[in-house]
Amino acid sequence: MKKIEAIIKPFKLDEVKEALQELGVQGMTVLEAKGYGRQKGHTELYRGAEYVVDFLPKIKIEVVVSDGQLGAALEAIQNAARTGRIGDGKIFVSEITDVVRIRTGESGAAAI
Repeated sequence: MKKIEAIIKPFKLDEVKEALQELGVQGMTVLEAKGYGRQKGHTELYRGAEYVVDFLPKIKIEVVVSDGQLGAALEAIQNAARTGRIGDGKIFVSEITDVVRIRTGESGAAAI
């Protein structure tokens, strides 16, 4: 099993969610986040004063998939989240050794 953590632009969340649902991915965790990479923030003007916004709003999606679903899930996230501009985000993949469904006690792939 693999855990996919994707940092994306907030307005791309629905597209990514739909793309993963089409693959049969049944659950995900979504977190609001702030961060910066190559974008390095931007300058805004508020009431005549200029200030720098260092951290930009992002969305972090966490999904656990079977090894067989990994390639399709990565492709779906990339295609749905891509705008072609700087700041589209990143995807991290980690190994998951076990999963336990609290309600039933199921573990492993059956608990995903």
